[in-house]
Amino acid sequence: MALGINTNVASLSAQNQLSNSQKLNDQALERLSSGLRINSAKDDAAGLAISTRFSSQISGLNVAQRNANDGISYAQTAEGALGEITNALSRIRDLAVQSANDTNSSSDREALNQEVGALISEVERISQSTQFNGQTILNGDLDSLTFQVGANAGQTISVDGVDTRADQLGANVQEALSSITNTELKALAADSAFTVNGIGIDDGALVSNGNDFVNAINAKSVESGVTASRANETVVSTGVDGDLASAATLTLNDVDITLAINTTKEGVVDKINQFATETGVRASLNDSDVVVLTDQNGGDIKAKLGAANAVDFSTITDTDQTFEAGIELSTSVGGSIALGATAPANIDTVFGGTNGTLTLTSDTLNKVNITSREGASSAITTVDKALDSVNSLRAELGAVQNRFESTISNIASTSENLSAANSRILDADFASETAKLAKSQVLQQAGISVLAQANARPQQVLSLLQ
Repeated sequence: MALGINTNVASLSAQNQLSNSQKLNDQALERLSSGLRINSAKDDAAGLAISTRFSSQISGLNVAQRNANDGISYAQTAEGALGEITNALSRIRDLAVQSANDTNSSSDREALNQEVGALISEVERISQSTQFNGQTILNGDLDSLTFQVGANAGQTISVDGVDTRADQLGANVQEALSSITNTELKALAADSAFTVNGIGIDDGALVSNGNDFVNAINAKSVESGVTASRANETVVSTGVDGDLASAATLTLNDVDITLAINTTKEGVVDKINQFATETGVRASLNDSDVVVLTDQNGGDIKAKLGAANAVDFSTITDTDQTFEAGIELSTSVGGSIALGATAPANIDTVFGGTNGTLTLTSDTLNKVNITSREGASSAITTVDKALDSVNSLRAELGAVQNRFESTISNIASTSENLSAANSRILDADFASETAKLAKSQVLQQAGISVLAQANARPQQVLSLLQ
């Protein structure tokens, strides 16, 4: 090998290796001091892009977890207020039951009604004043709430708004007819096209009485939004509004009652009431001075005339008829009820209305008045509907809380797994990096020593010049 002094190749090689060991040392020190394997894009460009996406997802999930916790707090606030409304409604119902008893005087009922009015006002106040983060949450101002419970757009949970104002607690009602005959029920039940809000009622031919009919409608209440119930009383108009033109034998629930010719309508009432213990049916005169039969427990009234010429009875004939309590249909406040059948007239005989068209009334808390026995009895039904509404809302809020809790658990698990994946990409392995640091330090020291020797090699030329 030639011996020269202008180019010290050994020195250049030693310098190059020393520079490499210096870079290795610098990299190890940087990673150990930051704790990160990737400190800039040059360390791992693809890894940095992946890690950045992971980091944004993890950060978004952490915020989404807080959002879900806010949702739980909202639901708890609303549910707590609904609990107080439930207490008020229960007290109103107790007062209505007390007022329905005829041992109360008018002044007693007035005093009871004053407390009812105060409780209704409190329900209204709770509805109008319950707030969460400055927003009123029980007065219907919020149609729905959307909670962002994911790191990406569209990952939301929607919650229906709550409206518990006194004019929104209750139901829209098609009030039951005073009575319906079993024959009329079967005629509508056998109509294969009978629908409630477009939902077909299964196999109406199997319906044999009003209770079966109610059960058939309620079996589809989730789809139709309509529930059915029996009237509290069975009331049958006899048509008798004056003296009997002929004698008659009236059979009520298999008990024969003999009525003489020229019996007055008042006499008819008295005669029927003499057998009330046996028949379970009482007679009275309605507002039109017509004799009506009433089963106050909503039981069936089986009626028949023994004399075909008893023309004074317009609704009771010489053929056995079973009169049953009417059927009341109800839906949510603001809702509607549409019935369909091949023969709409069958709808009219069972539910009322005209040609299948129903007329709904709003049966809501703000209309409750218990200053009379009838009003108190009606109030019990109204409050029951209001309680059903509140209980349904509380159930929905409870389900939402459980859903949020499940969401939070899922978010926490996802965030944990993403963080682990991000750590494997981004974080420095201290065991590996300390080994590299030790290696680079040894190489640096060796390189410096070798570089010193390489720089001294040209001095060997001087020995040739001596």
